[in-house]
Amino acid sequence: MDVWAVFLKRALGIVSANYCLVGRWFCYMPQGTFTHTSIADSPKKPFECAVGWLGHYVIGGLYALLLVAFVSDSWLMRPTLLPALLFGVGTLFVPFLVMHPAFGLGVAASKAPNRVQARLKSLMAHTAFGIGLYVSAVGLNHSWA
Repeated sequence: MDVWAVFLKRALGIVSANYCLVGRWFCYMPQGTFTHTSIADSPKKPFECAVGWLGHYVIGGLYALLLVAFVSDSWLMRPTLLPALLFGVGTLFVPFLVMHPAFGLGVAASKAPNRVQARLKSLMAHTAFGIGLYVSAVGLNHSWA
């Protein structure tokens, strides 16, 4: 997902998700604030960028473990693209149904100024995540051989 984001930024000038806002969302949770009218307009929190990036990687790792739990560890011995790709795209439901509404963007970014663009960027990022899960499984498989 992050390799895809770097490619988009360098090749096409397309900016990826702002994980600092994810960190801001997490940092407000201990105070009992889970939804925002506009997360971008909510006051910044200390260390929100570090929290956001850490959360991004922890969640990605947990998703990878969840994929293996769904498809069984035998998939790691003979990884195929389709389960990883479908799982990656399936993770799109979390931002569409949880994060976007909590950030004040509505379901599937329906209130975003460029909602179609936001949805496509999310779809491509999660597709890239699925491909990354597959590539990682292939790499692990070859390193174990």
